[in-house]
This record gives sequence, structure tokens and C-alpha cells, in this order.
Amino acid sequence: MSEEEKKDKPVETVDDAVKTDQVKKVDEPKAEKSPEVSTSDNPEKAEKTEKKEETAADLLGANIEQVKIRKAKGSKNITSGICYVVATFNNTKVSFTDMKGNVISWSSSGKCNFRGSRKSTAYAAQVVTQDAGKVAMSHGMKEVLVKVKGPGMGRDSAIRALQSLGFSVSSILDVTPVPHNGCRAPKRRRV
Repeated sequence: MSEEEKKDKPVETVDDAVKTDQVKKVDEPKAEKSPEVSTSDNPEKAEKTEKKEETAADLLGANIEQVKIRKAKGSKNITSGICYVVATFNNTKVSFTDMKGNVISWSSSGKCNFRGSRKSTAYAAQVVTQDAGKVAMSHGMKEVLVKVKGPGMGRDSAIRALQSLGFSVSSILDVTPVPHNGCRAPKRRRV
């Protein structure tokens, strides 16, 4: 068969079409001359371009990993403060303040993407404390007085997370409100 007969014959598969040149080829972009190709002419330039590509990739990775920490215009480094841990049956909230009570950072289980029954777990309390603690450390906080409120499961794990972050815990206070026969308590569960 001659080439003209092959072109006139109907094509059954894509491979046959490519072999008979019946498929229109897409123009490939012309490769620009890069310094890497001409390594024999100038090897120093080739090394520099390779380094630039690596650093750009490194910078992109670094931007993803960094957490934005916002400081107020008149903020100063705060070395000591108070950490409030509110551990209820349904949630755990942590906030760091200076000694006057101005909030520096805060976090909660919902903010850390825990939903439903996972919000009240001890692990959620640990993650919440680390989240708020990192921001407080970036403001220069090193020593904390811990005030714990509520009967939740996150009480102890929040304090352990503070110590693992490197905070020096000066004292731990339990400030859970105790009623002197105030409001009627919720009905008992029958399980």
C-alpha cells in the first residue's frame, strides 16, 4: 500500500491515525534557550539558576506553614500573664491575657476544627491550648498563672500542654463557681 492509500483508508484506532499522520499535531511550545543547557559555556550561571528555583520552592513552602500573628500597633513584649481555661462538658476555651486582663490570644475547640462530641475531648483541649499558646509566646510571654474553670475533660490536658510548650506555670487556681443552693440543677440522666 502506498502512503496516499493509507491516508484515504478509514482509521480504526488512534495509533493508526498517528502512524498515517491523519491527526493534526499540536504545535509544541518552543523551548527557550536556558543557561542550564549551555553548562559547558558558563557553569557558574547554571548553578545560580538552579539555586534560585530551589529557594523559590522553599519560600512557597514556608509561606504555607507560617501562621499569621497580628500585633497591635502599641503592643509591647509581655513576659508574664494569665491563662484562663474554661472546660465545660461540651467545649474547651483557652485565653491568654496580660496581668491587667487585656486579651492577647484565645482559642476554642470549634476554632481548631473540632465538631460535635470531639470538642469536649482531652485531645481537643491540648490542641486548643497549643494554638493559643504559640501566639502568646510570639508576644514574649514566658510565665503564666493558670485559672481553670469547669468540670470538663480538658482541665488537666490543657495544663500539660502549657508545660510542654515551655511556659513556666507559676500557680494553678480552680475558679469553678460553686452554688450555695442557687439555681435548680439539671435533671439526672437515666441511662
